[in-house]
Amino acid sequence: MRAVVCHELTGPKGLRIDDVAEPEVGAGDVLIEARAIGVNFPDLLVIQGKYQFQPSVPFVPGGEMSGVVVAVGAGVSSVRPGDRVVALMLSNGFAERAVVPAPAVIKLPDAVSFEDAAACLWTYGTTHYALLERAQLRRGETLLVLGAAGGVGLSAVDLGKHLGARVIAAASSDEKLELCKERGADAVINYSREDLKARAKELSNGGVDVVYDPVGGALAQGAVRSMAWGGRYLVIGFASGDIPEVPLNVVLLKSCQIVGVFWGAFAMREPERNAKNIQEVLERIGQGKIAPSIDATLPLERAAEALERLEARKVRGKLVLLP
Repeated sequence: MRAVVCHELTGPKGLRIDDVAEPEVGAGDVLIEARAIGVNFPDLLVIQGKYQFQPSVPFVPGGEMSGVVVAVGAGVSSVRPGDRVVALMLSNGFAERAVVPAPAVIKLPDAVSFEDAAACLWTYGTTHYALLERAQLRRGETLLVLGAAGGVGLSAVDLGKHLGARVIAAASSDEKLELCKERGADAVINYSREDLKARAKELSNGGVDVVYDPVGGALAQGAVRSMAWGGRYLVIGFASGDIPEVPLNVVLLKSCQIVGVFWGAFAMREPERNAKNIQEVLERIGQGKIAPSIDATLPLERAAEALERLEARKVRGKLVLLP
């Protein structure tokens, strides 16, 4: 079978398409034939050697796949051959087939396409955990989303609106912000030419209740200073490449919280609870209440190009590979 293999930790240029042996199905495993594969920022980090969990070279990257069950190992009763499913994994997803432990495999509702399923696990899984469990976002609160035109950013705009929040989307260009408005953002901030703190406080009548930050870097201080009393600052990631220094005196004065959101670790530590969250996300997608934003679909052979586009910040929403 064909797979995208990382031969050196040099980013997209270290990838190539290889013919590899089909994975063996062990007890408790599920073999999935891929129909769509999500491309995520952690995939870029892992092929650069910068992610928290690092496979040994050579390896097949990719952590998100939808497809059809081909075979199941001993002891698996949750799915059977022929089922439409979506699966979460640490690696091995950029391939025509993959073996995944059964607890990480979730049946797809009939109304959810393979493409939407492959575009939702990392983004909406992260955002569901962040907004509902870590921030406990309430209807009527104000949510400020940084990097709002990216994959997780748009999921936060979408799910935040569905949950009844007033959403302020912040991004680096007017073109990106137009997409955020199309996805339901109530107000926007172009932080390449506007003061993030001042505009966020103005648009929220004094302070935002929840900040969703997958960017980090220089934006963090302004975002923290824009918060309302009792606000929650969600640390999603550091797409800017810089880990910010947070003014703890502001946290004290606002009686606000800095809240970590390590969804990948949560999914591994509490797979049943995470599966329940993902089922809720899939049900909402199937009912048309939320919808992943897919920038483009590309053949598996163009995986390196997809990751290059992600690295260059040229992706609005998600990219999906089609084997």
